Amino acid sequence: MPVCESMKNRHIVGEKVVLVPYRPIHVEKYHQWMSNSDLQYLTASEPLTLAEEYEMQTSWVNDVNKCTFIVLDRIKFEESGDEVHAMIGDTNLFLHSDDNTKAEIEVMIAEVNARRRGSGKEAVQLMLRFAVEVIGLKVFEAKIKVDNIASQNMFTKMGFVETNKSDIFQEISYIFDVNDKQTLYELNCCTNHLQYKLL
Repeated sequence: MPVCESMKNRHIVGEKVVLVPYRPIHVEKYHQWMSNSDLQYLTASEPLTLAEEYEMQTSWVNDVNKCTFIVLDRIKFEESGDEVHAMIGDTNLFLHSDDNTKAEIEVMIAEVNARRRGSGKEAVQLMLRFAVEVIGLKVFEAKIKVDNIASQNMFTKMGFVETNKSDIFQEISYIFDVNDKQTLYELNCCTNHLQYKLL
């Protein structure tokens, strides 16, 4: 069953951000972000042409093991009603093909003026809650560049635990396990404002 099938016509609404499914209207701005060499490095991405970016968006939507949401600034979105204007980043889940309870999670806040405001943290928390409630996932892995200290601090403050460091890929791996009842309780408490809304 496609991971995001039940969410294609819904928003996930938090206090600061709104998560919306990645659609063609978002591609051009996303492509502008990913033309930045720093973001390419931090996300381990290769530069693409705009046409390739549209192809990638289509492939992601059709990939049963991938779930991608665009992160919107909630205030900008509610004031303008314009998703593209309110775009600040994205967040993704990559399901493990050999374990349907485990996934890799990542977040990118591309707009510089939207960073260090708690938007990335809330986007991850909303995605975790969605993944637990809707998909049934239990264990999440985050891989972060060794020099991305801000992201490392954000994930560890949310309860992710370091498990491995790769000198080859210059990445640190972290695990978040909701099989731990206390971890699940804390996640539910920090996302009790979450709402699902029809588009």
